[in-house]
Amino acid sequence: MVLSKRMLVLGATTVTIAAVAIAGASIHFPKVSAMLQLQDNPKEIVDEVWHVIDRSYVDGTFNQNDWDSVRKEYVRPYKDKQEAYKSVREMLKKLGDPYTRFMDPDEYRNMKIDTSGELIGVGIQLGADEKSKRPMVIAPIEGSPAAAAGILSKDIIIKIDGKSTEGMDDKAAVNLIRGKANTKVKLTILRGTKEIDFELKRQVIALHPVRFNKQKAPSGEEIGYIRLSQFSAPAVKEMRDAIETLEKQNVGGYVLDLRSNPGGLLDASVEIARMWLRQGGIVSTVTREGNTDRKSANATELTQKPMVVLVDGGSASASEILSGALQDNNRAKIIGTKTFGKGLVQSVREIMSDDGESGMAVTIAKYLTPQGRDINKHGIDPDVEIKLTEQDQKNLLSNRDKIGTPADPQFAKALQVLLQDPKQAKS
Repeated sequence: MVLSKRMLVLGATTVTIAAVAIAGASIHFPKVSAMLQLQDNPKEIVDEVWHVIDRSYVDGTFNQNDWDSVRKEYVRPYKDKQEAYKSVREMLKKLGDPYTRFMDPDEYRNMKIDTSGELIGVGIQLGADEKSKRPMVIAPIEGSPAAAAGILSKDIIIKIDGKSTEGMDDKAAVNLIRGKANTKVKLTILRGTKEIDFELKRQVIALHPVRFNKQKAPSGEEIGYIRLSQFSAPAVKEMRDAIETLEKQNVGGYVLDLRSNPGGLLDASVEIARMWLRQGGIVSTVTREGNTDRKSANATELTQKPMVVLVDGGSASASEILSGALQDNNRAKIIGTKTFGKGLVQSVREIMSDDGESGMAVTIAKYLTPQGRDINKHGIDPDVEIKLTEQDQKNLLSNRDKIGTPADPQFAKALQVLLQDPKQAKS
């Protein structure tokens, strides 16, 4: 039997799959719609996806496709679900929209983990080592089994439970490392020329999207630095706690760092914007029927102190909603480089069958900044542009503790702008 339910998504980039599920979309979960009772066969999955697009897709021309003809082409018998999944992906490509996509059960599970703010695993962020073509540890999560065991950044994982990782991509490595809580996994890592075995117990790991500190500028002023890595479920409370703590410490202003933040929950972006804004619009969404939903500040701001916001090409979706709202309301100066340019809204539909829950994301609307700017494929232009050189990027990647310090050129510029005219950022 195949069942379907719906959740709205304001999508950013696709989910980055790592040993922790980081990155994501700007997602809002509305009330679940009535579930459809469908026959449990692969054809019905394809038909359900076709109907979702037919009812909801933002472009009523379906990218100049005759959508009824598309149904005749793709809604046909399939020998198994894998064949149907492949067909669904081919069908969705006709829309020419990279954000409208199908997620098999593994991909859908990772997306839900990504936005929940916690996972079951050992607590490592994975990347790819260019030389060995194997998974490499970007960083262990503080307090995780991996960190406690002594796994370090740049360790190369060469075996997982004895299985070689040669030629293994991130997704395959993640699937092997993840598992049920309190079960064990053995990682063999290469550190320099030495091979080391680590037996780790999987645990539920909370992902903290906010980190913050108080810093003293060279001129003596104390400022609050807040880095938000993702708009996940814990982000609202953690942002509130950060601002309230720094307010008690009597900082004179703020640097909010949204660099490389790919998005997250739509509701989180709105609630966080309200912490900084006393009044004014935050975001508007517009459907294919022309219906508009506007979100605004509601006089619940936590501070009116001056602020600047750091962004770059990795700041997408919910990051652009927040930075666009602060910029359009003259609440903050935006520092860095142009943002990603993701101004489309997705709805995520859950499709349940005997092989687990799969899902699809379908673009159903676009969003506009408070001044009506459509930033899709353009992004948010910074008020003050400052680019990192290739050497700057290498230095920060190899010394992550320097991010958000005077050794970080973009942060240094943000600090300069904040202190040059402390009144410029007030609403």
